[in-house]
Amino acid sequence: MTATRFHPKPLPMWPRREARAHLGVWQRDRQPMDVRVWAQPMGRQRGLRGQGFTCGRKLRMAGLRGPGVWARGCRRPWEELLAGRVKRQKHNPENEQKLKESAVQLLRRHQNLEDLLLEVEEPPCKKLCLSKLIDSNSAEACSDHVSSFIGSALRDRALRLGVPVAVLAARMVACSMEQVCAEPSHPVLLSSEQRKKVSSLLDVAQYLLTHSMFSRLSFCQELWRVQSSLLLEAVWCLHVHSVVSLRELLESHPEAQAVTAWLFGNLCLLCEQMEASCQSGDTTRAMLSDFVQLLVLRAFQENSNVGRTMEPEKMPQVALAVLQKMLSFALDSLAAGLQEESPAYKAVRWWFDVFSAHSCCVIAPDPLKKFFRHTLVQTLTHSPVLKVSDAVQMQSRWSFSRTHPLLISLYCRLFMMLSPEEAISCVQEVLEEQEVNWQRVLSCVSVLVTCFPEAQQLVRDWVARLMAGAFESFHLDSMVTAFLVVRQAALEGPAAFPPYADWFKGKLRGSGQSRLRRDP
Repeated sequence: MTATRFHPKPLPMWPRREARAHLGVWQRDRQPMDVRVWAQPMGRQRGLRGQGFTCGRKLRMAGLRGPGVWARGCRRPWEELLAGRVKRQKHNPENEQKLKESAVQLLRRHQNLEDLLLEVEEPPCKKLCLSKLIDSNSAEACSDHVSSFIGSALRDRALRLGVPVAVLAARMVACSMEQVCAEPSHPVLLSSEQRKKVSSLLDVAQYLLTHSMFSRLSFCQELWRVQSSLLLEAVWCLHVHSVVSLRELLESHPEAQAVTAWLFGNLCLLCEQMEASCQSGDTTRAMLSDFVQLLVLRAFQENSNVGRTMEPEKMPQVALAVLQKMLSFALDSLAAGLQEESPAYKAVRWWFDVFSAHSCCVIAPDPLKKFFRHTLVQTLTHSPVLKVSDAVQMQSRWSFSRTHPLLISLYCRLFMMLSPEEAISCVQEVLEEQEVNWQRVLSCVSVLVTCFPEAQQLVRDWVARLMAGAFESFHLDSMVTAFLVVRQAALEGPAAFPPYADWFKGKLRGSGQSRLRRDP
């Protein structure tokens, strides 16, 4: 079938200039519909220059633009293009404030001072680092005169480069810190020589802070860019010398998962190396205590003010995630079996030592109790792979004498803070609401009745409530739980709990007599 070519109707005698533009539109598009739009006569209505046509208006309605004189008249304003497509939002002060904060965070996270300095001068890194100063063994290396000279030089350099002196000083200190940690002799600790260099560097940073020439936020951002070569003790030294607190440093990290993984890995290494150096024993204990204190307070303290660079809900999540990962690592290591001299054994032992009284005395009682309760719940529910039938068959292997000493120490430290009453209440709630690891639940019962004599009567009362509820509401799970708890407590001998057979006979006799009293 042959395609029929469309031929427009003869045009009226327009001025040559307008006719050329008119024909240019048709020759460019060659679409019949476009031609109909501008070629229809309007009868006696007013047209373009009185010729009976409304070409300009029709073209503007169709959104067409021709060359020459009509191009300007055919443009449609933005308001007309966007009308009906984008609804104007109402003014909301809260949304406006959130938008401003998001914009500030976006600019802070994506600013690259290194590229800026490279555009101004040739590589500034070597010139900005204090390598000669921190390598000096002189006692006057970091005196006030030297620090004053450094501050004056920084002002001149910042003025020449056109950047804030506080930002330039933060980059200089971060670059020097990277150089100090570049060749570590230990996974997380500094050597004696590195400690001297860090001490000299922190003296300079303190002088700059005192004279308002140091940006903490820029310094934190520069540190996280080199976090792969950053040693944990160097970060802790910044906290001890009040240059940047641990809280401020962790909150300044833009990615929650990255800072969680970094801190978890370094805490594991710190626990493994607690006994590696006798000279650093006090330092490692202080480091672990400070980090745990920060994590517990950030995870379990309510109405806490968070940093400016991380969303309010992120830092508690990071702290809780690190604590959970540390406990999961310890429980998985215990389940896999540990040799006493292995690094994993040392790591688990030192992490469980965190729950001792001397380590937790600096934390407020309310968040500390929440932390202990959360730890007990996670211990009882971690890796629930065994069924009730498996628990019945393997129960004899979970007595107090066969439980790992590290797990016993964890239970005892938790019960010292929670008290046996709160511990049993917590175990009861977990059994009612969640899937549990029966091995840890029953070993927890053994530790309670063995190490805490006052808990023996509490266990009897708990079992009595379970049996009463089972007989009244025909709740099979309550009865099974009661039988497992009694069997486990009876494994610890008559000094802790009556034999299972005697308890069973007494319970059946008591239930039969109570049924006879109810029957007429």
